[in-house]
Amino acid sequence: MPAWFLAADGGALLWIQDTLRWAVLNPIVILYTHLGDVGMLWIAVSLAMLAFRSTRRAGCLSLCALLLGMLCTNVVLKHLVARPRPWLTVEGLIPLIAEGDPNSFPSGHSCAAFAAAGVWARALPCRWGKCLSLGLAAAMALSRLYVGVHFPSDVLAGSCIGFLCSQIIWGLWTRFSEKKYNSAA
Repeated sequence: MPAWFLAADGGALLWIQDTLRWAVLNPIVILYTHLGDVGMLWIAVSLAMLAFRSTRRAGCLSLCALLLGMLCTNVVLKHLVARPRPWLTVEGLIPLIAEGDPNSFPSGHSCAAFAAAGVWARALPCRWGKCLSLGLAAAMALSRLYVGVHFPSDVLAGSCIGFLCSQIIWGLWTRFSEKKYNSAA
């Protein structure tokens, strides 16, 4: 990557650290970002959706999108790119949490959030649920920047991959359900 891009990526994190971090907000953001560890929040909500007929499709498809996103980010891309975490390369950056995985690109938390939210935005029956899901996903992505464990480009890439995974799963389900419906007619 070009040096100017890396400098801008790191500079954005330092700006967040110096401008947006508030001592009273830190524990709230830390708690929320930890809810995304191993996709826990998104998996739990998706599993809960399976219990209700009106949200069953959203729950099932989001679990598939989460699995696809995890394979793309945590199994393949993180190891292939092997970009170090920002606090290892950005002088003066102080992370608010410890992150065990040394690889930063792309953000698995952001991928999981947008994989689930992308499906929910299409499949949930109520408009407020669609909006809430996208808002929660954006908050998860921003929390990763706030706590200083990802570069903005990591979060953007993870969010795009997650959303793409949601659209792939939605497209496969739509194609499969149309074929099933047409063959039954």
